[in-house]
Amino acid sequence: MERDWEADPSALFERRLGLSAEEQKISTKKRTCPDIWQMSNGDIAVIGRDLTAAYRSSLPEGVSLAEDERLVIIPGIMLSTAKRDIPDA
Repeated sequence: MERDWEADPSALFERRLGLSAEEQKISTKKRTCPDIWQMSNGDIAVIGRDLTAAYRSSLPEGVSLAEDERLVIIPGIMLSTAKRDIPDA
């Protein structure tokens, strides 16, 4: 499938955006935490709960998921604390 943008699996994890889930007291399990990372190519990786099946049939107008895409949910505080690390457009 040809796309305008494609994820690069060779990109490396470069830096965490915001605070870790442990620092925010969202999770005490270091191996099973939501997270947001900037990759070496500038892309963003989001680690969260896969709720694709729960939301697929109720996506808003104009929103779609390809078969190889997943809808991931993270705690709102994760994005709020990452704001300081995300440059303005």
